[in-house]
Amino acid sequence: MKWNEITISTSEQSIEMITNFLHEMDADGVSIEESGTLNRPRDTSLGQWYEHPLNDIPEGQAVIKGYFLEGTAVEPLIEQLRISIDQLREFGIEPGDYEITTAMVDEEDWANAWKQYFKPLRVSSRLTIKPTWEDYTPGPDERIIELDPGMAFGTGTHPTTALCLRTLEAVIKGGEEVIDVGTGSGILAIGACRLGANRVLALDLDPVAVSSAAENTRLNGLEDQIQVHLSDLLGVLRSDSSADNGSAGQALNVTVPVDLVVANILAEIILLFLGDVYQALKPGGIYIASGIYMNKEEDVEQGLLEAGFEVVDRYREDNWIAFVARRP
Repeated sequence: MKWNEITISTSEQSIEMITNFLHEMDADGVSIEESGTLNRPRDTSLGQWYEHPLNDIPEGQAVIKGYFLEGTAVEPLIEQLRISIDQLREFGIEPGDYEITTAMVDEEDWANAWKQYFKPLRVSSRLTIKPTWEDYTPGPDERIIELDPGMAFGTGTHPTTALCLRTLEAVIKGGEEVIDVGTGSGILAIGACRLGANRVLALDLDPVAVSSAAENTRLNGLEDQIQVHLSDLLGVLRSDSSADNGSAGQALNVTVPVDLVVANILAEIILLFLGDVYQALKPGGIYIASGIYMNKEEDVEQGLLEAGFEVVDRYREDNWIAFVARRP
């Protein structure tokens, strides 16, 4: 089988949004390659080592590839991509002098090739992400997240995901009920349970992500603790049974308001539902908001304060920030 490969050479800052554009266009697969230069700073504080080969991608740049079935009309997709990428500047995301190219490739050239670069990764003092196809023996008190991300965002290698997992480790004390908004591959929901959370409600509006998160939940043996729903947070607050992953009337596995809400999504989206998060939390409950690029830090902080939250901490990696806020 052959596939249309659309390649976007752009800035690392725009990876999440362009990846999302490709998924919204019904791409059958997306790959991301960032700069492999030795000059790039790497976090080795937890003994990580990096097997990614060197490449000639400049610092701060990335190459994103989307794959579409042979016979797909490619030109309209490219036209829509250009419009969407150009609009990123309105949200403070600079795609740079991006380029879009196309090619026709065989399935075997891309379907599994990326797996050779996804190795077990220690992301915190206790959490290690292990691809399902890799053999790995954990050390004492090392907690494993088995992961096959498929086409859903979230492998732990991107700063926002790793940052969010480390923030969860600092916040979770044990026994919490958690809502994970925009769960993607389910990695944060699984990580929360591995750290001691009692139950997690994992939400996403993308059916691909819901399927991936449900499968990763099964791979980790956490079906009794994690419930995956096709919904957003407002839908849950309204008990919208029509947006519950096809199981109308199914009771939630958490009691709202909950102890903790985590969202690893774009700052612009975080700002849209701060009131819903406030409503979903108990007094004293914690909100972890990640996926925030440095140019949006002040906007998110101001939004949290205006919504009634107290900002109690923030964690950083590269140019990304995760806020820890409390409902008084």
